[in-house]
Amino acid sequence: MNEGRGTVLAVDDDPGALSALADALGTLGFQVVQASSGDAALELAAGQPPDVVLLDVQMPGMDGFEVCRRLKARPELQLVPVVFLTGHGSRRARLEGLEAGATDFLNKPCDLVELEVRVRNLVNFRRLTTELDSAEQMVFSIARVVEARDQDTGDHCERLARLGVELGERVGLDEVGLTALRRGGYLHDLGKIGIPDNILLKPGKLNPAEWEVMKRHVEIGVEICSPLRSLQPVLPLIRHHHERFDGSGYPDGLAGKKIPLLARVFQVVDVFDALTVDRCYRPAMSAVDAVAVLQSETSKGFWDREIVDEFLAMIGGGAGAPS
Repeated sequence: MNEGRGTVLAVDDDPGALSALADALGTLGFQVVQASSGDAALELAAGQPPDVVLLDVQMPGMDGFEVCRRLKARPELQLVPVVFLTGHGSRRARLEGLEAGATDFLNKPCDLVELEVRVRNLVNFRRLTTELDSAEQMVFSIARVVEARDQDTGDHCERLARLGVELGERVGLDEVGLTALRRGGYLHDLGKIGIPDNILLKPGKLNPAEWEVMKRHVEIGVEICSPLRSLQPVLPLIRHHHERFDGSGYPDGLAGKKIPLLARVFQVVDVFDALTVDRCYRPAMSAVDAVAVLQSETSKGFWDREIVDEFLAMIGGGAGAPS
């Protein structure tokens, strides 16, 4: 099951919902395999692992949570992304899904544009991880769990991987650097797996003690990735993407060109994307307003002006969101 744009296993006891998913994704070039029960889904997935599983939660007999747990219990299926389709967006349901091994969540009925974006991004992620060994795959899977914990970030990692590579090409990075940027899109905040929810998801401003805990995520991320040889080029990005050009960042207070180039490139796309996404503590800005903030912060000495100018040229000066 790895043809064309990717293969999707859609699981729902409602024939109408299955047909709608198959029609929507089939039109976009995905191969869609349908299952109307948990048992049928497990049999199909075991026969030929899909790129992504779209899984209804409420089904007679075996519900979606149990299906997900059984999928994740099989070594050959452990790293296949599972997206829950649910009309129940409660925190309890989300936490149960995460505990079962869910990668993402979509509310029913699905917005077809959001469905396409989520499925395409997860297919890309699946194909990225199949190039890695089992230990590296597990690290990337943990990174997706971190992203799923934070409902505000959406497809933040996928966007950063794409924008980071695009900007890296413009500033002349080689293939090793571009690969590190692509992987860094997913791994940069990996260390947040060690940050408690009451701090990570706090809607208000962090107090000084909480902020010190939050800053630890870069060191935790490096600790997780450092034993893996193939991830060595990503370590400077993970550790230093919160440094500032004037030396006021963390964890090491590096300044200017002492900040690794990978980190200086990545932090620009990271800041811009964060500004243009709804967060628990503020609404999303328009691209134009985000550009104004980026320019203001660059004038204050936060970011590398040469890289910011290259980024602004790349996105057309903020007249619209990046393509």
